[in-house]
Amino acid sequence: MASVKSKIALSTSCAMTGAEDDIPLGERKTVTDFCYLLDKSKQLFNGLRDLPQYRHKQWQSYFGRTFDVYTKLWKFQQQHSRQVLENRHGLKRWQIGEVASKIGQLYYHYYLRTSETSYLNEAFSFYSAIRQRSYYYQVNKEDRPELVVKKLRYYARYIVVCLLLNKMDLVKVLVKELSEEIEDYTQRFNTEDQLEWNLVLQEVAAFVEADPVVVLNNENTVVVISNRLQERGMPLLEQGMVVGQLTLADALIIGNCNNQVKFSELTIDMFRILQTLEREPVNLATTTSKHGTLEPSEKPAKRENPHKYLLYKPTFSQLYTFLSASFKELPVNSVLLVYLSATGVFPTGCLDYEGPYDFGGVLTNTNPFYPGDLFPFTRKPLFVIVDSSNSTAYKNFTNLFGQPLVCLLSPTVYPKSMQDLGGFSMVNNCFFFVKQTSNIPSSLVKLLITLWMVYQYAQSLQRYKQPS
Repeated sequence: MASVKSKIALSTSCAMTGAEDDIPLGERKTVTDFCYLLDKSKQLFNGLRDLPQYRHKQWQSYFGRTFDVYTKLWKFQQQHSRQVLENRHGLKRWQIGEVASKIGQLYYHYYLRTSETSYLNEAFSFYSAIRQRSYYYQVNKEDRPELVVKKLRYYARYIVVCLLLNKMDLVKVLVKELSEEIEDYTQRFNTEDQLEWNLVLQEVAAFVEADPVVVLNNENTVVVISNRLQERGMPLLEQGMVVGQLTLADALIIGNCNNQVKFSELTIDMFRILQTLEREPVNLATTTSKHGTLEPSEKPAKRENPHKYLLYKPTFSQLYTFLSASFKELPVNSVLLVYLSATGVFPTGCLDYEGPYDFGGVLTNTNPFYPGDLFPFTRKPLFVIVDSSNSTAYKNFTNLFGQPLVCLLSPTVYPKSMQDLGGFSMVNNCFFFVKQTSNIPSSLVKLLITLWMVYQYAQSLQRYKQPS
């Protein structure tokens, strides 16, 4: 069966250079097998778009098959003569880079679905190898705008991974390189997507500049601080607390604020909240051996992080679908976290009856989302964070079923001195105001690392307390 598929793949998606009768049998088989793996990998990768983010059992096996084919394809092009593939099939370096880029995308999307941060390191390693080996270098010499777009998309994905790994120095270098690539692209080709790429550049630049805080250590050196939980910073349990009573298992992170800093469907609020729900990645990244191989050194150590759904400007229907799926799959003795960072929707008049739909709510991409819309999900333990100008609509949230319920609401009025921290939500404004000092005229706030660690420790204690 495989041989039949190989022949079909060869005839439809691949071609050999030169007369087929003149090609040695071994080289012909090498090209045929490579074409089959390449065709199969594209087929599986394209199928990922149709997989729902929920229903773990459905997408898990499909990801496994896709990883398996890409692993075989990557090893195949390493173990067989590159000269044969280049001469007989016309393989170019940018095509190898495209395979590596797709493997990086696989690891990144697997991280999004599993919340295992070690997969970010795997994605970073493949993206780094593409840049270090200049796989896309020759693309700019070809008069094909679609190839340049592949390179630009690679840069955008690489930047997202670096942002999530807090590699800010590298992000700034990549943004500069992306800016140069976009400038070259817009000068050489008169395409319709020039404004879109310039907008991408503006978004990532604004995202990088959105953090007004700089932390310095005792040697006056800038320290990159992670919002993730450090292994050494695990909080101690208070006396009388019992481990395992309730576990945070699932989290829905929704971003729908107007005019907020964002990049790649990830607002600055979503970016920070998702990191607070993760442990720091274990450095089990993909390694590059002396022979030029690039493959996972070992499977990342499994450390359960809460499973997250990231929803940027969802419709009401999409939000309710994900809520229902997460509620259905929530394990016993587990908590569902719902983080709503959205523009407030206010009531239009005074009503005699003030119910769960009469105080307004928050905005989705279509209809408002009211406090009453969450009532069915209070049948299980629920933690709600409302980050909105109308967060007070949720202050009288009714606990109908006697399950543990926590509502954390952002302020709707705050000091004028905090209003210049643009680009942040209410909760983030308060979070960064705690770190400000008034005697420094610069917008960059300098803090001692020791004081910052005290704050983080206090924050982690508050975050991991069990509901009473």
